[in-house]
Amino acid sequence: QVQLVESGGGLVQAGDSLTLSCAASGRTFGDYAMGWIRQAPGKERELIAGISWNGDRTYYSNSVKGRFTISRDNVGRALYVRMNNLKPEDTALYYCSTLATFYRAPGPDDYRGHGTQVTVSS
Repeated sequence: QVQLVESGGGLVQAGDSLTLSCAASGRTFGDYAMGWIRQAPGKERELIAGISWNGDRTYYSNSVKGRFTISRDNVGRALYVRMNNLKPEDTALYYCSTLATFYRAPGPDDYRGHGTQVTVSS
């Protein structure tokens, strides 16, 4: 198993930046593609960013492309997403997850954390 714990969320204003972190423990973190997923009330879960196991390939949803940057540190067992120019529509619960493929949404066998809330005020 892989245990994932997110941190870094909070209340910010539109235009601000925020970096979320995901600390991993358990099975080898570097074996997995990883991603950041968000879910807002009343909306479907969305894979917003994904990264391959060694970090050489990334995926971004159209809603965050150009504003968010995903990265990972396999030695430190950590996943990050830098979020710039935040918008009120970015308000959601953000959580990290293992992925079978870095550009596909997680499935039932993937591991995920409990999430960290990001709220962007206008």
